[in-house]
Amino acid sequence: MADSKDNKAYKYRQEISQMMYVSGETGEPSVETTSIIEDIVRQQVIELLRNCTELASRRGSKSISTNDLIFQIRHDQAKVSRLRTFLSWKDVRKNVKDSEDKGADADLGAAGDEAVVPGGPVDEAAKKNKKAKVGLPWEPASFYSVEVPERDDEEDEEEEEMNYITLQRLRKADERTKAMTKEEYVTWSEYRQASFTWRKGKRFREWAGFGIVTDSKPSDDIVDILGFLTFEMVATLTEVALKVKEQEDTARAQSGADNAGAKKRKLQQGLFDPPSEGKTPVEPRHVQEAFRRFQERPKKGRAMLNGTRTMQKTPLNII
Repeated sequence: MADSKDNKAYKYRQEISQMMYVSGETGEPSVETTSIIEDIVRQQVIELLRNCTELASRRGSKSISTNDLIFQIRHDQAKVSRLRTFLSWKDVRKNVKDSEDKGADADLGAAGDEAVVPGGPVDEAAKKNKKAKVGLPWEPASFYSVEVPERDDEEDEEEEEMNYITLQRLRKADERTKAMTKEEYVTWSEYRQASFTWRKGKRFREWAGFGIVTDSKPSDDIVDILGFLTFEMVATLTEVALKVKEQEDTARAQSGADNAGAKKRKLQQGLFDPPSEGKTPVEPRHVQEAFRRFQERPKKGRAMLNGTRTMQKTPLNII
């Protein structure tokens, strides 16, 4: 009975396994590993919603906004930039769908007309469907009433940083997929679509604590942003856990066990050998160590508390 209740409490084992596979974990993670990751992600989502509710109450509002969510990750400029790109393209897809629906209605209405001017509505739709930049109220550009026109050939520092990190991820994905068979690549492509929120809105609202943590009814944009952030959390935890496991395996190989020389020769790879990742899956202790590293207090903060007896409440760092 206890096991069945525990299994019902964890609702995203399959999605987390797929996200871990896309992030570099080629092994089959255990139930304990996916359960720990789900607990961590749920704790992070609840913390996000709690902070958003406090921000909304400060400005006298009962409903949380998308800016409240983005404000929680404002220090991670690369993630904010990727999220803004995600929201911009989402807006483009929505506008394209609306323009297509209106265009179909216009075609039906103008079916009996002889003179139809081509190009007019299309140009307006093209302008509307252009990817717009998502502005944030704490940016210096929002302090002024006059908006500086953007140049198409101009990229700011955030976009450059985002492009660099995106290229790094694409390079890693290319390294992993170039040795895959057709069936493996199809599986990898399908797993990239894994999500906590896509077509799981009701399940996600219950899982995240909407109605308990916050009384605000989430909009579609808020659910989509949380879906984006939860995928990022699982991917980041998996990548760091894999590094922890790699460091542990390296230290174990260099610890001078039996047949150390033979083990070292086995660890050495040739130029055309396939990658050695995923021989054994990530274990719960690797995930816990990865989470601990994200929650470490900066050295500057620890130094300022030396010699004091006050108990400082450390906030939960958002991954």
